[in-house]
Amino acid sequence: MKTPQGLQALIDDGVIDEVLRPLKSGKEATVYMVRSGDVVRCAKVYKDMAQRSFQQRVQYQEGRKVRGSREARAIGRASKYGRKQQEAAWKNTEVDALYQLRAAGVRVPEPYSYVHGVLVMEMVTDADGHAAPRLGEVELTAEQAREYHRVLLRQVVRMLCCGLIHGDLSAYNVLVGPDGPVVIDFPQVVSASGNNAARRLLLRDVNNLTASLGRWAPDLLDTWYGEEMWALFEAGALQAETELTGNFEPDETAVDLDSVRQAINDAREEALIRQQGREAAAEADA
Repeated sequence: MKTPQGLQALIDDGVIDEVLRPLKSGKEATVYMVRSGDVVRCAKVYKDMAQRSFQQRVQYQEGRKVRGSREARAIGRASKYGRKQQEAAWKNTEVDALYQLRAAGVRVPEPYSYVHGVLVMEMVTDADGHAAPRLGEVELTAEQAREYHRVLLRQVVRMLCCGLIHGDLSAYNVLVGPDGPVVIDFPQVVSASGNNAARRLLLRDVNNLTASLGRWAPDLLDTWYGEEMWALFEAGALQAETELTGNFEPDETAVDLDSVRQAINDAREEALIRQQGREAAAEADA
Protein backbone atom coordinates (compact mmCIF):
# COMPACT_ATOMS: atom_id res chain seq x y z
CA MET A 1 0.00 0.00 0.00
CA LYS A 2 1.02 3.63 -0.37
CA THR A 3 2.93 4.77 2.70
CA PRO A 4 0.86 7.20 4.80
CA GLN A 5 2.55 10.54 5.34
CA GLY A 6 2.76 10.02 9.09
CA LEU A 7 4.82 6.83 8.66
CA GLN A 8 7.28 7.86 5.94
CA ALA A 9 9.70 9.36 8.47
CA LEU A 10 9.85 6.02 10.34
CA ILE A 11 10.77 4.22 7.12
CA ASP A 12 13.39 6.84 6.33
CA ASP A 13 14.92 6.38 9.81
CA GLY A 14 14.82 2.57 9.62
CA VAL A 15 12.36 2.19 12.50
CA ILE A 16 10.03 0.18 10.27
CA ASP A 17 10.57 -1.33 6.83
CA GLU A 18 7.09 -1.48 5.33
CA VAL A 19 3.48 -0.52 5.93
CA LEU A 20 1.31 -3.58 5.29
CA ARG A 21 -2.24 -2.33 5.78
CA PRO A 22 -4.47 -0.20 8.01
CA LEU A 23 -5.93 -1.96 11.04
CA LYS A 24 -8.40 0.57 12.37
CA SER A 25 -9.22 4.25 12.43
CA GLY A 26 -10.67 5.72 15.60
CA LYS A 27 -11.46 9.04 17.17
CA GLU A 28 -7.89 9.51 18.42
CA ALA A 29 -5.63 7.76 15.94
CA THR A 30 -5.21 5.45 12.97
CA VAL A 31 -3.42 2.14 13.55
CA TYR A 32 -1.45 0.38 10.82
CA MET A 33 0.08 -3.08 10.55
CA VAL A 34 3.78 -2.62 9.78
CA ARG A 35 6.84 -4.80 9.28
CA SER A 36 10.09 -4.28 11.14
CA GLY A 37 12.62 -6.81 9.87
CA ASP A 38 10.87 -10.17 10.11
CA VAL A 39 8.50 -9.02 12.84
CA VAL A 40 4.99 -7.65 12.28
CA ARG A 41 4.08 -4.82 14.63
CA CYS A 42 1.52 -2.05 14.70
CA ALA A 43 2.05 1.69 14.43
CA LYS A 44 -0.36 4.16 15.97
CA VAL A 45 -0.48 7.53 14.21
CA TYR A 46 -2.19 10.10 16.42
CA LYS A 47 -4.57 12.57 14.85
CA ASP A 48 -4.05 16.29 15.33
CA MET A 49 -6.30 18.01 17.83
CA ALA A 50 -8.29 19.68 15.04
CA GLN A 51 -9.07 16.27 13.50
CA ARG A 52 -10.06 14.49 16.70
CA SER A 53 -13.71 14.01 17.50
CA PHE A 54 -13.25 12.96 21.13
CA GLN A 55 -15.10 15.28 23.47
CA GLN A 56 -14.67 16.31 27.13
CA ARG A 57 -10.86 16.33 26.97
CA VAL A 58 -10.66 18.64 29.98
CA GLN A 59 -12.25 15.99 32.18
CA TYR A 60 -9.52 13.52 31.31
CA GLN A 61 -6.62 15.97 31.49
CA GLU A 62 -7.32 17.03 35.07
CA GLY A 63 -4.57 15.85 37.36
CA ARG A 64 -2.07 15.08 34.59
CA LYS A 65 1.44 16.30 35.22
CA VAL A 66 3.13 18.69 32.81
CA ARG A 67 6.89 18.34 32.40
CA GLY A 68 7.83 21.96 33.18
CA SER A 69 6.44 25.14 34.76
CA ARG A 70 6.81 27.10 31.53
CA GLU A 71 4.74 24.52 29.67
CA ALA A 72 2.13 24.50 32.43
CA ARG A 73 1.76 28.29 32.29
CA ALA A 74 1.53 28.26 28.50
CA ILE A 75 -1.14 25.57 28.56
CA GLY A 76 -3.08 27.54 31.15
CA ARG A 77 -2.96 30.65 28.94
CA ALA A 78 -3.97 28.58 25.88
CA SER A 79 -1.25 30.30 23.84
CA LYS A 80 -0.08 28.88 20.52
CA TYR A 81 2.92 27.38 22.29
CA GLY A 82 0.65 26.13 25.05
CA ARG A 83 -1.67 24.39 22.60
CA LYS A 84 1.36 22.75 20.99
CA GLN A 85 2.57 21.55 24.39
CA GLN A 86 -0.90 20.33 25.30
CA GLU A 87 -1.03 18.36 22.07
CA ALA A 88 2.38 16.82 22.77
CA ALA A 89 1.36 15.96 26.34
CA TRP A 90 -1.84 14.34 25.09
CA LYS A 91 0.09 12.10 22.70
CA ASN A 92 2.73 11.26 25.33
CA THR A 93 0.11 10.14 27.83
CA GLU A 94 -0.57 6.75 26.26
CA VAL A 95 3.11 6.07 25.69
CA ASP A 96 4.01 6.80 29.31
CA ALA A 97 1.05 4.73 30.56
CA LEU A 98 1.97 1.71 28.43
CA TYR A 99 5.55 1.61 29.70
CA GLN A 100 4.41 2.04 33.31
CA LEU A 101 1.62 -0.53 33.11
CA ARG A 102 3.69 -3.07 31.20
CA ALA A 103 6.34 -2.86 33.92
CA ALA A 104 3.63 -3.44 36.54
CA GLY A 105 2.47 -6.64 34.86
CA VAL A 106 -0.72 -5.27 33.30
CA ARG A 107 -1.82 -7.07 30.13
CA VAL A 108 -1.18 -4.31 27.59
CA PRO A 109 0.71 -4.35 24.25
CA GLU A 110 4.47 -4.02 24.62
CA PRO A 111 5.63 -0.59 23.41
CA TYR A 112 8.82 -0.55 21.32
CA SER A 113 9.38 3.07 20.34
CA TYR A 114 7.77 6.47 20.07
CA VAL A 115 9.25 8.35 17.13
CA HIS A 116 7.96 11.37 15.21
CA GLY A 117 4.72 11.22 17.18
CA VAL A 118 4.06 7.58 16.18
CA LEU A 119 3.81 4.77 18.72
CA VAL A 120 5.23 1.44 17.50
CA MET A 121 4.11 -1.49 19.64
CA GLU A 122 3.38 -5.18 19.80
CA MET A 123 0.89 -6.58 17.34
CA VAL A 124 -1.67 -8.59 19.34
CA THR A 125 -2.72 -11.61 17.29
CA ASP A 126 -5.04 -14.57 17.61
CA ALA A 127 -3.93 -18.22 17.67
CA ASP A 128 -3.58 -18.20 13.86
CA GLY A 129 -1.39 -15.10 13.74
CA HIS A 130 -4.12 -12.78 12.47
CA ALA A 131 -5.01 -9.48 14.12
CA ALA A 132 -6.78 -10.32 17.37
CA PRO A 133 -10.52 -9.55 17.51
CA ARG A 134 -12.03 -7.16 20.00
CA LEU A 135 -13.80 -8.66 22.98
CA GLY A 136 -17.09 -7.19 21.75
CA GLU A 137 -16.77 -9.12 18.50
CA VAL A 138 -16.47 -12.66 19.88
CA GLU A 139 -19.01 -15.13 21.20
CA LEU A 140 -18.32 -16.63 24.60
CA THR A 141 -19.55 -19.36 26.86
CA ALA A 142 -20.66 -18.39 30.35
CA GLU A 143 -17.47 -19.92 31.74
CA GLN A 144 -15.27 -17.94 29.32
CA ALA A 145 -17.13 -14.73 30.13
CA ARG A 146 -16.56 -15.22 33.86
CA GLU A 147 -12.88 -15.98 33.33
CA TYR A 148 -12.37 -12.95 31.07
CA HIS A 149 -14.21 -10.80 33.60
CA ARG A 150 -11.91 -12.07 36.36
CA VAL A 151 -8.77 -11.43 34.29
CA LEU A 152 -9.86 -7.96 33.21
CA LEU A 153 -10.78 -6.88 36.72
CA ARG A 154 -7.30 -7.96 37.79
CA GLN A 155 -5.90 -5.59 35.16
CA VAL A 156 -8.12 -2.76 36.40
CA VAL A 157 -6.88 -3.39 39.95
CA ARG A 158 -3.25 -3.34 38.85
CA MET A 159 -3.84 -0.11 36.94
CA LEU A 160 -5.46 1.42 40.00
CA CYS A 161 -2.49 0.35 42.14
CA CYS A 162 -0.33 2.30 39.65
CA GLY A 163 -2.56 5.31 40.28
CA LEU A 164 -4.21 5.09 36.85
CA ILE A 165 -7.72 4.52 35.50
CA HIS A 166 -8.28 3.64 31.85
CA GLY A 167 -11.17 6.10 31.55
CA ASP A 168 -12.65 4.70 28.34
CA LEU A 169 -12.63 0.95 28.93
CA SER A 170 -15.14 -1.23 27.13
CA ALA A 171 -15.30 -4.50 25.22
CA TYR A 172 -14.02 -2.58 22.19
CA ASN A 173 -10.81 -1.54 23.95
CA VAL A 174 -9.93 -5.14 24.76
CA LEU A 175 -8.32 -7.56 22.29
CA VAL A 176 -8.66 -11.33 22.67
CA GLY A 177 -5.31 -13.06 22.16
CA PRO A 178 -4.56 -16.77 22.53
CA ASP A 179 -3.61 -16.19 26.18
CA GLY A 180 -6.69 -14.12 26.99
CA PRO A 181 -7.69 -10.46 26.96
CA VAL A 182 -5.26 -7.56 26.39
CA VAL A 183 -6.25 -3.97 27.23
CA ILE A 184 -5.54 -1.27 24.61
CA ASP A 185 -6.12 2.45 23.90
CA PHE A 186 -4.94 4.66 26.76
CA PRO A 187 -5.10 8.30 25.56
CA GLN A 188 -7.91 8.97 28.05
CA VAL A 189 -6.09 7.45 31.05
CA VAL A 190 -6.66 9.52 34.19
CA SER A 191 -4.98 9.99 37.55
CA ALA A 192 -6.80 8.06 40.27
CA SER A 193 -5.80 10.55 42.96
CA GLY A 194 -5.66 13.79 40.95
CA ASN A 195 -8.89 13.70 38.95
CA ASN A 196 -12.23 14.60 40.55
CA ALA A 197 -14.04 12.25 38.14
CA ALA A 198 -11.78 9.27 38.99
CA ARG A 199 -14.35 7.26 40.95
CA ARG A 200 -17.08 7.78 38.37
CA LEU A 201 -14.75 6.81 35.51
CA LEU A 202 -13.55 3.70 37.33
CA LEU A 203 -17.12 2.58 37.99
CA ARG A 204 -18.02 3.23 34.37
CA ASP A 205 -15.05 1.17 33.17
CA VAL A 206 -15.98 -1.77 35.41
CA ASN A 207 -19.69 -1.48 34.58
CA ASN A 208 -18.89 -1.45 30.85
CA LEU A 209 -17.03 -4.73 31.18
CA THR A 210 -19.68 -6.22 33.44
CA ALA A 211 -22.48 -5.25 31.07
CA SER A 212 -20.73 -6.71 28.02
CA LEU A 213 -19.67 -9.98 29.65
CA GLY A 214 -22.95 -10.19 31.54
CA ARG A 215 -24.62 -10.95 28.21
CA TRP A 216 -22.99 -14.39 28.40
CA ALA A 217 -22.95 -14.79 32.19
CA PRO A 218 -25.93 -12.87 33.67
CA ASP A 219 -24.81 -13.62 37.23
CA LEU A 220 -22.06 -11.01 36.74
CA LEU A 221 -24.71 -8.28 36.65
CA ASP A 222 -25.35 -8.76 40.37
CA THR A 223 -21.78 -7.95 41.39
CA TRP A 224 -20.28 -4.77 42.84
CA TYR A 225 -16.61 -5.05 41.93
CA GLY A 226 -16.12 -1.41 41.00
CA GLU A 227 -17.51 -0.13 44.29
CA GLU A 228 -15.54 -2.69 46.27
CA MET A 229 -12.36 -1.81 44.40
CA TRP A 230 -12.72 1.93 44.96
CA ALA A 231 -13.52 1.53 48.65
CA LEU A 232 -10.34 -0.52 49.16
CA PHE A 233 -8.31 2.01 47.15
CA GLU A 234 -9.61 4.94 49.21
CA ALA A 235 -8.77 3.06 52.40
CA GLY A 236 -5.23 2.35 51.17
CA ALA A 237 -5.94 -1.38 51.34
CA LEU A 238 -5.92 -2.26 47.62
CA GLN A 239 -2.97 -4.29 46.36
CA ALA A 240 -2.20 -5.74 42.94
CA GLU A 241 -3.12 -9.27 44.09
CA THR A 242 -6.08 -8.34 46.29
CA GLU A 243 -8.83 -10.95 45.89
CA LEU A 244 -12.12 -9.22 45.24
CA THR A 245 -15.47 -10.76 46.16
CA GLY A 246 -17.89 -8.68 44.12
CA ASN A 247 -19.82 -8.01 47.33
CA PHE A 248 -20.26 -4.51 48.65
CA GLU A 249 -22.45 -2.93 51.29
CA PRO A 250 -23.10 0.58 50.04
CA ASP A 251 -24.03 3.51 52.21
CA GLU A 252 -27.56 3.97 50.94
CA THR A 253 -27.63 7.53 52.23
CA ALA A 254 -24.80 8.44 49.86
CA VAL A 255 -25.24 6.08 46.92
CA ASP A 256 -28.09 6.02 44.43
CA LEU A 257 -28.33 2.27 43.82
CA ASP A 258 -30.75 2.67 40.92
CA SER A 259 -28.30 4.94 39.12
CA VAL A 260 -25.53 2.35 39.46
CA ARG A 261 -27.65 -0.31 37.80
CA GLN A 262 -28.76 2.24 35.22
CA ALA A 263 -25.09 2.80 34.42
CA ILE A 264 -24.81 -0.86 33.43
CA ASN A 265 -27.83 -0.55 31.15
CA ASP A 266 -26.38 2.64 29.67
CA ALA A 267 -23.10 0.80 29.08
CA ARG A 268 -24.95 -1.86 27.08
CA GLU A 269 -26.55 0.81 24.89
CA GLU A 270 -23.23 2.64 24.49
CA ALA A 271 -21.54 -0.57 23.34
CA LEU A 272 -24.22 -1.06 20.69
CA ILE A 273 -23.90 2.54 19.50
CA ARG A 274 -20.11 2.22 19.27
CA GLN A 275 -20.39 -0.96 17.25
CA GLN A 276 -22.90 0.61 14.87
CA GLY A 277 -20.57 3.58 14.43
CA ARG A 278 -17.62 1.32 13.66
CA GLU A 279 -19.65 -0.68 11.15
CA ALA A 280 -20.78 2.54 9.46
CA ALA A 281 -17.19 3.81 9.32
CA ALA A 282 -16.01 0.50 7.86
CA GLU A 283 -18.67 0.67 5.15
CA ALA A 284 -17.68 4.26 4.36
CA ASP A 285 -14.01 3.26 4.01
CA ALA A 286 -14.82 0.24 1.82
